[in-house]
Amino acid sequence: EVQLVESGGGLVQPGGSLRLSCAASRFTFGSYDMSWVRQAPGKGPEWVSDVTNGGGTTYYADSVKGRFTISRDNAKNTLYLQMNSLKPEDTAVYYCAKLGLDDALDAWGQGTLVTVSS
Repeated sequence: EVQLVESGGGLVQPGGSLRLSCAASRFTFGSYDMSWVRQAPGKGPEWVSDVTNGGGTTYYADSVKGRFTISRDNAKNTLYLQMNSLKPEDTAVYYCAKLGLDDALDAWGQGTLVTVSS
């Protein structure tokens, strides 16, 4: 079955940076578009970013555009999210997710917690 394992979360001050990673296995990673979604405490999931299967096209939510960068290394079966200029409202559990051929989320990881606070 599909396995996705996020890492890299932690506590950072406003204005700081973090780089999240998602290790993918048990599927052909390079054949699928990937996403990052996040969920703040007490709130529903929020889409953050997508990248196409080859890494050539990216999409971002307005709330993170210009601050976050999604990328992937298909040779390493790894998805990344570089987060700069972090704000307290970025505090959430961040999940990587696989998109199926119908462009709907069909697998996700366990998440990694990002806390932005002084």
